[in-house]
Amino acid sequence: MPIVLDGSQGISTPMYAGSITSNPVTPSVNMKNRIINGNMTIDQRNAGASVTPTNDAYTLDRWQVNISDNSKFTIQQSSTAPAGFKNSLLVTSSSAFSLAAGSYFVLDQKIEGFNTADLNFGTANAQTVTLSFWVRSSLTGTFGGVLRNSAENRSYPFTYTISSANTFEYKTVTVAGDTSGTWIGATNGVGLYVGFGLGVGATYSGTAGAWAGATYASATGATSVVSTNGATWYITGVQLEVGSTATSFDYRNYTTELQLCQRYLPAFNSANTFDYVGFGFTTGTTNAQMTFQYYVPPRVAPTGVTNSTASNFLFYYGPASHTVSAFTFVGGGSRMSIMNCTISGGPAGGTSGVLFANSATAQLLFTGCEL
Repeated sequence: MPIVLDGSQGISTPMYAGSITSNPVTPSVNMKNRIINGNMTIDQRNAGASVTPTNDAYTLDRWQVNISDNSKFTIQQSSTAPAGFKNSLLVTSSSAFSLAAGSYFVLDQKIEGFNTADLNFGTANAQTVTLSFWVRSSLTGTFGGVLRNSAENRSYPFTYTISSANTFEYKTVTVAGDTSGTWIGATNGVGLYVGFGLGVGATYSGTAGAWAGATYASATGATSVVSTNGATWYITGVQLEVGSTATSFDYRNYTTELQLCQRYLPAFNSANTFDYVGFGFTTGTTNAQMTFQYYVPPRVAPTGVTNSTASNFLFYYGPASHTVSAFTFVGGGSRMSIMNCTISGGPAGGTSGVLFANSATAQLLFTGCEL
């Protein structure tokens, strides 16, 4: 059976259904979607638990909040999702907050310059991009968001409409690339900021549908989720791609998506009790210096480490094991980090050993790598 190359349909292959018909095939494009974790599958920090984020906190992997006031909403990975997806990000308003002019509540993703340089923003060759996503809310009306540069002085506010409450709806927003302003090129800084407004006051709201030389976080007149107590807002299937038409969501396999996330958050999350973590040696009877090798080289060297509970880890040196009571970050590079582990009643200094998880929920997060 022949394969047909057609100028409008692309590559077509025959399908047998009683007769020969053609079936258009869309060629695979690497990194079509510039958004990472757009289907909200990866949640290394919280493993699906609800959190009340503070300003600049990261929630589900790659998704950050920028907020003027704390404790106004919670965020959680949710299993409520449209057909074809297994997860979404859920925002639940914690109060009926009255927006002031300078209020802002935004969920955003900062896309690395290496992944946006080909868009040529800031030049005459700036490419058109299309943002698409599935969204659901207990509220209806016009909602807003923004595309913005790293200097936060070039902004494109946009709107979308939710017509039916508590129903997932598919939205697309096409944006002509910005030919003005300063946009970073192929570096590991912020190449492009994509934000969704959850409630933004007049100071940071601008006219939808045009680039402006200002710092905006949403569109003028957009609905405020945080202004209704108990209001919900879900999002998933977020995709930003080159072109003026939204295409099907770029599903990446789980391993690839996790590795993309770990460039910005090197992490150890135990799969079971007695998972191996790293190797090191004692520097005294109450301290061991341990290494942790990253699964993926980070964007920049980590600057700290946080853990769920230090006692979820054991220092083991052969004849005995000792519970860890605290971790102190020593330093990190492009391949591994070093930590001091406080232990009690350990062996003499210079004794080699290994660090193990002592719980299926043991966690180490190496911080400072996010954009």
